[in-house]
Amino acid sequence: MASALEDPALERYFKGHKAAITSVDFSPNGKQLATASWDTFLMLWNCKPQARAFRYVGHKDVVTSVQFSPLGNLLASASRDRTVRLWIPDKRGKSSEFKAHTAPVRSVDFSADGQFLATASEDKSIKVWNMYRQRFLYSLYRHTHWVRCAKFSPDGRLIVSCSEDKTIKIWDTTNKQCVNNFSDSVGFANFVDFNPNGTCIASAGSDHTVKIWDVRVNKLLQHYQGWLSEYCERSGIEMDPEFEIRRSSVSTIHSGGVNCVSFHPSGNYLITASSDGTLKILDLLEGRLIYTLQGHTGPVFTVSFSKGGELFSSGGADAQVLLWRTNFDDLNCKDMIKRNLKRLHFDASPHLVDIYPRTPHPHEGKIETVEINPKLEVIDLQTSSPPVVDVLSFDSTTTTDTTTVRTLADRSEEISGYFLNPSLLSSECSPTSLKKKTEDMSDLPSESQRSIPLAVTDALEHIMEQLNVLTQTVSILEQRLTLTEDKLKDCLENQQRLFNVIQQKS
Repeated sequence: MASALEDPALERYFKGHKAAITSVDFSPNGKQLATASWDTFLMLWNCKPQARAFRYVGHKDVVTSVQFSPLGNLLASASRDRTVRLWIPDKRGKSSEFKAHTAPVRSVDFSADGQFLATASEDKSIKVWNMYRQRFLYSLYRHTHWVRCAKFSPDGRLIVSCSEDKTIKIWDTTNKQCVNNFSDSVGFANFVDFNPNGTCIASAGSDHTVKIWDVRVNKLLQHYQGWLSEYCERSGIEMDPEFEIRRSSVSTIHSGGVNCVSFHPSGNYLITASSDGTLKILDLLEGRLIYTLQGHTGPVFTVSFSKGGELFSSGGADAQVLLWRTNFDDLNCKDMIKRNLKRLHFDASPHLVDIYPRTPHPHEGKIETVEINPKLEVIDLQTSSPPVVDVLSFDSTTTTDTTTVRTLADRSEEISGYFLNPSLLSSECSPTSLKKKTEDMSDLPSESQRSIPLAVTDALEHIMEQLNVLTQTVSILEQRLTLTEDKLKDCLENQQRLFNVIQQKS
């Protein structure tokens, strides 16, 4: 029997960024938290009090997204500088740089097995990268406006993406085709993600809405907004009575655009972050809002549960990172993952019981929404401003070719080594090995210590500029080829339909 549900509580808050927080992600073991910011820095926080934080310097513009690899031995980041970086999350911060997008990159996402990385960009494309070989694989083109987010399904067979063209698309990673499409005539989705068992997606809407879709039968299951009936009528969505649509007990859960959502690992709860400055926790089993969390002093841009669900973190325009304790039921994450993997079937007809496993409701007695405002309590929280160590990514590897990524330094082999053998990272970060290393960053060479002639440096920079031009040209040609193929396919289909009509008349 489940234990009583306690209210979420603000546990700690971190100060170190100098601008808005755009993305947060927990390490798989829940001991570290990575954050991205408008200040162009990536920061790595230790959830243990009195521990140092690391600020990774390398991107030249806003860092828009960050995510740990499934093993926790790599850290991926996206930036408005049009690059994606792959970092080793230690005090040296070595990184590889991927260049293929021709516009700002909005999101990064690892597949569950860690073999692939999906990136979404304002160049209207999604690109997939091979992590073992550190190279570009293929692009997905169908969106007609900026792509804001792309996420792998838990089994890696699908990718969901959302765009400012007001569509959400489902892609098959095997044949690299768009297999499903959800459209909206009102607003666009800022963020989208799969639930833990991969049967549904949740979207965070610029029109203040949160929607839950079943990806197997193209059905809208839940819509947290007051005008659902008008929406369905306007969009022509015929709701099957077999599928119960659960609406929020309030007319509108947010008064501003919803920027991010995160599923609890159980799949029973969803947390949302909004420009109205609040976080909301939704009970997906009952289809209602159960908590409103205040703590930020401006729009909240990102939120994420830890892998076990015992913690969640949020960040926003106030440049603060808040660490919350969920106080939900204890969850055995490994058992939950095994159960979700067993549920990854696409043949049987789905049902709500299958989509959201029913468990005892420990909060059944709570009829009204609980509002939590910890502003007066955060003063006494521990280590709000830990010591910060700057880590300069001076030895980053630049990868530019969109068909075969070429390494320009031997450092990429070292990055790959960490990927192929994660024990290298764990052994390096063990207490015994850390004692042997100095705690400062004096082992990093300064500009004066580098013996590269200025003429060689200028020549390399010129070569890099030319490679960037070639990269952009190849990407544009690839996009135009894809559009041409789509138009040719439509022409052939129209020709076939005309031929069939003529045959019927004759």
